[in-house]
Amino acid sequence: MSATVDHLKVGGIDVPLIFEKDTTLPIASMQLVFQNSGSIADGNHPGIASFAASLLGEGTKSLGAVGFAKKLEDNAIHLSSHAGTETFVLELESLKEQFDKGVTLMADLLKEPNFTQESFEKVRLLKLSRIQQKENDFDYIASLNLKLLVYKDTPLGHPSIGTKESLQKLKLDDVKAYLDAHLVLSRAIVVIGGDMMLDEAKALAQKALAPLAKGAPEPLPFVAHIEKPERTVAYKDTKQAYIYFSSPYHLKADDPERFKAKVATFILGAGGFGSRMMEEIRVKRGLAYSAYCRANINKSHTDLKGYLQTKLESGDEAIKLVKEVVHDFVQKGVTAEELEQAKKFLLGSEPLRNELLSQRLNRTFMEYYQGLGVGYHQKELEKIEALTLEDLNAFIKAHKEIEVLSFSIVTKQ
Repeated sequence: MSATVDHLKVGGIDVPLIFEKDTTLPIASMQLVFQNSGSIADGNHPGIASFAASLLGEGTKSLGAVGFAKKLEDNAIHLSSHAGTETFVLELESLKEQFDKGVTLMADLLKEPNFTQESFEKVRLLKLSRIQQKENDFDYIASLNLKLLVYKDTPLGHPSIGTKESLQKLKLDDVKAYLDAHLVLSRAIVVIGGDMMLDEAKALAQKALAPLAKGAPEPLPFVAHIEKPERTVAYKDTKQAYIYFSSPYHLKADDPERFKAKVATFILGAGGFGSRMMEEIRVKRGLAYSAYCRANINKSHTDLKGYLQTKLESGDEAIKLVKEVVHDFVQKGVTAEELEQAKKFLLGSEPLRNELLSQRLNRTFMEYYQGLGVGYHQKELEKIEALTLEDLNAFIKAHKEIEVLSFSIVTKQ
């Protein structure tokens, strides 16, 4: 059985519900997904979405962090919250026989989160400690600096975890206000599945959502990547150069040609050994252990992103080669053999991406959320199979913007 999209009425709001029955194992899972509630909605408080998710991890006010955690552990229930770029998610998973208890605990958490000054300061200390740890994570620094460069002065132009300064300024009331505005029925999508019928799934979802206010929806902004090549360099005590790069990609999440981008970027850099990046940078030149790039096609932003690590003295040569590989790709396109190999892998590996209930639910959620239509991925496979070399190369040639590469480098002075 495949996942389906239904709806349920809660507090006068029509909430989408994505459901799949699966009796393979006696387990159940549910996600409450809140739209336009991730780090893109941090506003004047960089890191507040991530902070709020961690604060919900402190349990309920009546049980406290330890008492709430014990309830979960005693019943083998997993309950967590996390903030992505566009969404804020509460996730619940357990054996089917304990799932109703889990839903009750989820509802309790939404009803009376442990919003005490003590919990707030504990989370702040943990976040500040994590930021400090990241100061020696050169992959993270290169990746973050690239994001700050290409999305400067936009809702994406800040670290999702926040900064030391933003977290020091944050107040408990700010986090309360954030969650009151974003964890609301009008932004909610329920993703639920497991050993249950649809009616039971709806009743459990209704119970989980009951504590929430109606709230107000808000359109998700589309954030444009910079359209000129830029470079930023951070000097650290490192033994190799970390090179991250990015370019604009003029596609939207529901673009009918996105399947062509999937094939094109698989050949360019997402396909591992055999991809252009790996072939030119590692195999032929020995400049890097790994070289990779992929298209990120989201509702809020799209780009082509990639990375590699190389010897300190090879950094400039590697950057030059990345530019050459992308330029050659746009100008000359791909070969019939490359297209055939890409099709074989993408079509042949499809069953592996569809084995688990969580994979199928997530796939249907993304089809619905990104406006692609339920069943899109099956249609995408058919389009990939029918894709001609001429059509693919015309698509690649039409997207010259991927040559406008910006670089973030971590190296030694």
